[in-house]
Amino acid sequence: MAVSASMVKELRERTGAGMMECKKALVEVEGDLDAAKELLRQRGQASAAKKASRIAAEGRIELAVGDGVAVAVEVNCESDFVGKDVNFRTFASQVAKLALEREPDDLDALMALELADGVTLEDARRDLVAKIGENISIRRFQIVRAQGQIGSYLHHGDKIGVLVDIENGNDALRKDVAMHIAFSNPNYISADEVPAEAIEQERKFLSDQAEQSGKPPEIAEKMVAGRLRKYLKEITLLGQPFVKDGDVSVGKLLEQSGARINGIVRLEAGEGIEKKVENFAAEVQAQIEAQN
Repeated sequence: MAVSASMVKELRERTGAGMMECKKALVEVEGDLDAAKELLRQRGQASAAKKASRIAAEGRIELAVGDGVAVAVEVNCESDFVGKDVNFRTFASQVAKLALEREPDDLDALMALELADGVTLEDARRDLVAKIGENISIRRFQIVRAQGQIGSYLHHGDKIGVLVDIENGNDALRKDVAMHIAFSNPNYISADEVPAEAIEQERKFLSDQAEQSGKPPEIAEKMVAGRLRKYLKEITLLGQPFVKDGDVSVGKLLEQSGARINGIVRLEAGEGIEKKVENFAAEVQAQIEAQN
């Protein structure tokens, strides 16, 4: 059966695959559009499996906020260029919206959820890998079920996303606190949350420093106490100077509005992933040698 240009165009619109791939698939299945679509899907899944081991340390954080519940999702790709691609961004948005709607327990449950067209998120991910040509993964997600009201903030090209659950206050306060968290990345909300062993470890470090300074014991003890207080302020949200007004701590800012923080979520795309160091010259040379 002859494969017409209109058939190739229709298959391309259905799948997003390249024209040559569409034409080859249609020729193999003798013009059956549904069979060609399935063939492209199978090839795409095989392609996705081959790319699964490649490091995906770029990407974006996607936020979805509903009535009393919100979700933050990290979706990764291999390059910053793909991270800005409309297809990638649309997929990330679909992931977040579905996670918000269904509130899955874990990543496996999330990837098994179906989109409106009946395709699972995992199959949609594989299809996108085949279409874009890079490894794509959903690394993690967190759901916030608020006791108060949810504030949200996306920062640095959507690389950092924050959700904060605050009782009382207003929208402006919630956004300001979320923005501060994105900027300062506190380890804990308050000093009460800092583990005793972490405090003791820092105290020992500061004590060793004070002893080496040669100061009298009573002075050294005051130095340790003061530096420990400073350390706790640096690592706790309530103790940190507010990013928009360094003369006011975040704790004082909340106190002025009678507000209280119940919980925070901060995700940063690629955080903790060892990125591949690109050597462009070596990559070009390797391609030249492969062609010879």
